[in-house]
Amino acid sequence: MNKTAFHCSLAAALVVGMAAAPVAAADTLRAVPVDATGPFNDPESEVWDQAPAVTVSLNPQQVTRPHHADIAVTELTVRAVNNGNWVGILIEWDDDTRDDWFVTDAFGDQVAVQFPVEGPASPMMGNPGGKVNILQWRAAFQRDLVDGEPDIRDLYPYALVDVYPDEVLRVTDARAFAGAMGVDNPVARPFESPVLEQMAEGWSSLTVKPMQHADGWGVWEDGTWRVAITRPANQIMPGDPDLSRGTETQAAFAVWDGGNREVGGRKSWSGWIDLKVEE
Repeated sequence: MNKTAFHCSLAAALVVGMAAAPVAAADTLRAVPVDATGPFNDPESEVWDQAPAVTVSLNPQQVTRPHHADIAVTELTVRAVNNGNWVGILIEWDDDTRDDWFVTDAFGDQVAVQFPVEGPASPMMGNPGGKVNILQWRAAFQRDLVDGEPDIRDLYPYALVDVYPDEVLRVTDARAFAGAMGVDNPVARPFESPVLEQMAEGWSSLTVKPMQHADGWGVWEDGTWRVAITRPANQIMPGDPDLSRGTETQAAFAVWDGGNREVGGRKSWSGWIDLKVEE
């Protein structure tokens, strides 16, 4: 078998394997119709009381390195609503600590919901030919929106800085010293929402979408995170999921507990569960 055929067979096997992974819950996640104005980005809104809850079981990420067997979050409680224009997902889980700081030796809490765009798609960030849309809420992004972006002394109190390159060099010359911003990494740009909309077609293919349409917010209280994530129901751009009323599709979830040093591939994840956007 040549290399190309081998990788195709491996990808196909992984898709089958992921599809056979434990389904998060037997119940269908129903995005019930509500008479409310969207977007649904308030986790404390009474609108969520109209939606039935589904328990989503999570698995340790042991498919690709870095493996992470000792997960902190093993299940989520999920609700969904829609008003014809917006679909909202409320995700709740237990977490003893609120981790919304992101530095070299500490990580922030995160949660993501994923929808298939083209399939069949693996719940592990899709696969070649199986595109997915991923909406990821980050506690650190939300903290920056509330408190303002931290400077170097906020992140590293004992750091010594004599001068910054942009103080003594031309803008074009200082760009090389600007890190992620210098190479125009989209994640380094200021965002208006703590939810990052991304697309993927397999491991190592995660890409920030050029146009951001998702929104959301999180509240941590008494050891519990409640995070609302919302996006337009109808497709606006190529790569958007179809979440219009009457659609039957799927959703999958992932959680990172910063206090458990979870980041990147170190996470807990779910298989696909059925999602019905009701009329």
